[in-house]
Amino acid sequence: MSQYAALMYCKWLYKKTGVFYRLPTEAEWEYAARAGATTAYPFGDDDKQLGDFGWYAANSNNKYHQVMQKKPNAWGLYDMLGNVAEWTLDQYKENYFEEIKSDVDDPWIKPTSKHPVTLRGGTFRDESDKLRCAARLKSDLKWNARDPQIPRSKWWNADAPFIGFRIVRPVKQPSPDEAEQFFTQLLSLK
Repeated sequence: MSQYAALMYCKWLYKKTGVFYRLPTEAEWEYAARAGATTAYPFGDDDKQLGDFGWYAANSNNKYHQVMQKKPNAWGLYDMLGNVAEWTLDQYKENYFEEIKSDVDDPWIKPTSKHPVTLRGGTFRDESDKLRCAARLKSDLKWNARDPQIPRSKWWNADAPFIGFRIVRPVKQPSPDEAEQFFTQLLSLK
């Protein structure tokens, strides 16, 4: 699905439950994936263990799999690596790690356009290096090139069965006005 669809799901869930949910920022996603580790993977630097924790090119049979079939990370989070790459809230910037150094409290590169944005985690099609905790993927308009709808769908990426999403529930909930402003800003990007 598209990032737009994932954000609309979060908005729907907020309206349904009264609890604010959203996509994670890149920094939040990486923090959760690392689960306290400082190594390439949450279990260390050796990719030989990767098959125990995620689906990727070496073990996926070129398809995504049901969640929770592999081991979780140290914090009990499943499928952080591989299977499907996950949308984040950040605008994709090549120099992301340099840009966020100046904002250690809330490192978020707020999007100014729909593309490109960042995905994390790697996919079932990727080699092991693309599943490292710090690895990043840039969204690509080609993922919807074969969409038969006119106008093109905001909801699906016809050529991207390797994309998914994970949501977070912030501890500090925004006010209703802040939540509405958040969704309005992100969903109106061109």
